[in-house]
Amino acid sequence: MLIAQPRRRFCQLLAAFGAVGLTTWARALPVGMGVPDEKPVTPPIRLDAAQSRALRAWIVRIAMEQNRRGPTPRWTHRDCAGFVRFAVAEALAEHDERWRRAMGLGGRLPPDLIPEETRLALRHRWKRPDGSEGAYVSAIGLIQENSVLVSRDARQAQAADLLFFDQGAEQHLMLWTGRGVVYHNGSPPAPSDNGLRTATLAALLQWNDTRWRPEPGNPNFVGVFSLAFLS
Repeated sequence: MLIAQPRRRFCQLLAAFGAVGLTTWARALPVGMGVPDEKPVTPPIRLDAAQSRALRAWIVRIAMEQNRRGPTPRWTHRDCAGFVRFAVAEALAEHDERWRRAMGLGGRLPPDLIPEETRLALRHRWKRPDGSEGAYVSAIGLIQENSVLVSRDARQAQAADLLFFDQGAEQHLMLWTGRGVVYHNGSPPAPSDNGLRTATLAALLQWNDTRWRPEPGNPNFVGVFSLAFLS
């Protein structure tokens, strides 16, 4: 998703210090003194290793199917962040026969290992920079509020990790498939071009426009990020 007025300072700090989350500031209170009107903090959801592997496989399968068959009408926000949100939301959906028909998916599919309660707690519940939650979040919101930095070395990416680029006036996400990337280039839909692209890591590292090379020496490449609920 190409976004005006980026959070440039955030990206610079993130790349410089390798932050993996937001700092929680503790307040010292006298013993026995409560905090008025403060709600208990709900521990963040984190999937175990087997659940994470299965969900990563679902996210990649759904994303790649959009590229192979063309965008389904179920996907409405056609940009890079919308592509990621759609793939994650459908990976967390109930994958019954009706859903499979609607998505055009058949054959061998990843296992469903995540309990329904956990799926519902994660699906369409993105954290936003303003503190709210919902189905929509921008590209920088996906990174800032919902992901953790893995590395600035793209070779460390796992399937369904995100490659994040900051181009000054715009930011962009690519989804790692395990062999390369798939992404939406942010252009408006056109009959001859749906905006979906794939590329191998080798091709990206030789990209003519060096701003898009996912390598540590590129100041526009912020790094590889993993969704915070994945192990």
